Amino acid sequence: MMKIDKPEIRLAMLGMIEGNGHPYSWSAIVNGYNPDEMAKCPFPVIPQYLAEVPRNTMRILGARVTHVWTDDPADAPRIAAASRIENVVARPEDVIGHVDAVVLGTDDGHEHVRRALPFIEAGLPMFVDKPLAINVPDLNQFIRWHQAGKVFLSSSNMRYAPETKQIVRQKAQLGELRWIAACTSKTWERYAIHALETIWPVLGPGFLSVRTESRPGSDIAYLTHQSGVQVSLAVIYDAVGSYGSLHVFGTKGNLSVTCWDTYTAFRNQLCAFVEMLRTGERPYPLSETIEQMAVVIAGIRSREQGGAVIQVKDVFAELEPPFQR
Repeated sequence: MMKIDKPEIRLAMLGMIEGNGHPYSWSAIVNGYNPDEMAKCPFPVIPQYLAEVPRNTMRILGARVTHVWTDDPADAPRIAAASRIENVVARPEDVIGHVDAVVLGTDDGHEHVRRALPFIEAGLPMFVDKPLAINVPDLNQFIRWHQAGKVFLSSSNMRYAPETKQIVRQKAQLGELRWIAACTSKTWERYAIHALETIWPVLGPGFLSVRTESRPGSDIAYLTHQSGVQVSLAVIYDAVGSYGSLHVFGTKGNLSVTCWDTYTAFRNQLCAFVEMLRTGERPYPLSETIEQMAVVIAGIRSREQGGAVIQVKDVFAELEPPFQR
């Protein structure tokens, strides 16, 4: 993997869809922000949590968002004003040749191959917002790109939530783990990965099966893991207050955690991408992301098949080498 050896890595922030304000928050975390302009952000929670952080401590040194493009052209100038971005472009491809890497800030996993294609082909490293892909053909395309030496990273910010470290530290006090429950809002396709990455530091890879009970606005999935721990992931559209909640049950105790420090989780996530660009080393293997996407796909298939148990290995069987199982 190539290293970017520059005093300041230039990033493009691309895309914004309904219900996702990452271009505002992520750009502000990298660049700093204008509080008067950020106050106009249509996602009130973003200026709220940014305001809790001393502005002189904000910014990721050695990186800068220099270009922005959004699906609705009216959004980009507002983001640029709020997050101190110098260049607004008319087409996303216009950033090619002017930046060192691209951040794709949309969580529409079914569109990520289309959105990523011109930048991957141009050889630009990418951070792709979660979920990377929500169907096998698209996931296979990312695998082929990886095999061809293309560079991309994808995760939920929950991978970097500082609160999950509490569970890892106290895990031994809980005895043998028996059940983990996590809950989040919105839809399975967009937010199941949040719940899954919340429990990842506790269990790691090794998911075996998924069974989803669904009704309008709600998907509750029951997962089995090679460790024997049972897992339930609830994605309930309007359960906004559930976001980032996790409960771990063991033979000797239980622990409840809510991942509320969104700023730190986002910052850690972005720093991991910048560090990867500088060192040429991935912060975690792509195999972890592939397994997480296989679980998400299995959940979708279970819902489509009326709650059938879907074996994760059957999804893996459809993947390109070397990720086939």
